[in-house]
Amino acid sequence: MSLYKNLFKQTAVYGIATVVPRIFSFVLTPLYTDVLPEKEYGEASLVFAGMAFFNVILAYGMETAFFRFYNSENKKSVLSTSTISLFWSSIAFLVVALLGRKYLALAGGIDTEYITYTIWTLVLDALVIIPFSKLRAEGRPMVYAVVKIGNVGVNLLLNVFFLVWLKNLVAASPNGFLSTIYIDDFEVGYIFVSGLIASLLTFIVLLPHYFKTSWHFDAPLWKRMMKYSLPVLVAGIAFIINETFDRFFLEHLLPESIAKAEIGIYSACYKLAIFMTLFSTAFRLGIEPFFFSHAKSENAQQTYATITKYFVIFGSVILLSVVVFADLLKLLMLRKEVYWQGMKVVPLIILANFFLGIYSNLSVWYKLSDKTKIGANISIVGAIITIALNFILIPYISYMGSAIATIAAYGTMMTISYIMGNKYYPIPYDTKKISLYLGLSILLSCISFYVPIFRQTYIFGIVSLICFMYLIYRNEKPTLLRIIKK
Repeated sequence: MSLYKNLFKQTAVYGIATVVPRIFSFVLTPLYTDVLPEKEYGEASLVFAGMAFFNVILAYGMETAFFRFYNSENKKSVLSTSTISLFWSSIAFLVVALLGRKYLALAGGIDTEYITYTIWTLVLDALVIIPFSKLRAEGRPMVYAVVKIGNVGVNLLLNVFFLVWLKNLVAASPNGFLSTIYIDDFEVGYIFVSGLIASLLTFIVLLPHYFKTSWHFDAPLWKRMMKYSLPVLVAGIAFIINETFDRFFLEHLLPESIAKAEIGIYSACYKLAIFMTLFSTAFRLGIEPFFFSHAKSENAQQTYATITKYFVIFGSVILLSVVVFADLLKLLMLRKEVYWQGMKVVPLIILANFFLGIYSNLSVWYKLSDKTKIGANISIVGAIITIALNFILIPYISYMGSAIATIAAYGTMMTISYIMGNKYYPIPYDTKKISLYLGLSILLSCISFYVPIFRQTYIFGIVSLICFMYLIYRNEKPTLLRIIKK
């Protein structure tokens, strides 16, 4: 139980580090949807999707490789080698990207100034990957949480300042200093400026890491780390295709007159999956170093099986809870009714993110057995499904096709990972209970949301949620009480 206690503590702190920033993001969503027309929100969403892609490219799997080798090699060598690798690759990207930013802007139909802000933000974010990883590896989640929360807190305050306060302050004092930084119709630009300033301050806070590092580059170690990390990069690219490229598909497969508005509506409704994303991300941040550090422990497989079961239990409760109260949440996040027409995708997106979280837990087998190439292949299968279904469905059912593609891709990846894991790294999962909780939560969610009379009254949904939680309590009472007691 001490292992679970330690995991729970770290996951709770990482959860705070994830939940608080996402709460800030929760605030930003209604701010953006209030200030920006759906077309401009769609344009911003396209840039954010591109940033997610380049974040993966600039990390090239080095974060996962860092955790893999940190516990089995000389820690100082792993730290310095990974730091040097990411530092110089980031500098190289900065030079090349700045030289070619006009071509990038032209290709994406986006203002060159936005591209410039984005390039600098991407580089600054890449430069703090290893400092953040070091904090996690050393078991310092509180410092990690403070810096992460500070980053998003600054971003939130700057967004509010630029999008809400600045215009009024300039109107009150037209000749004041603030008038020199105010630009008409620059709302989207201010969003990227806010992110850039927040990333710069985060880099400054973590800058001492670079002065404390020995800057010794171990070439043989780097080659082994790259051999491990490149399949992770491929998997990351495939993941980004699954997660964000549907925006680009919508832009190119829908008529130009409606494409960006549809992207804006879809992206706004996608944000309602935030609670599942919070849970999955917090769990992953706590679990990844835990899996590697306890790989050689006695009964490690049983530990992983138990962890996965309780991930499914808590995730199932979140799925049903968010779906039941989705129409209340939209009043907080999507106050313009024009965005509500996309609510039909919400249960699908939440479930897709749940499948992704389960897949992340199941993927421990190929990370621990150094079979990351298989993990990359699984992700490639998911990307192929995403691309194929988006091309087939978007022309007929718009962003509903993107939602179906997402859930199909992650569901397939989850299933393949489970089957392959049984072959290469058998883990005794409690498949009977996992299937029960997962299947029942999906069934009740679909009935409560897609059957109009049940959705309107909330009675069925609330009763279903209470009964479902009682079922879990009855079946898992001894373990749940021990966890609470600890």
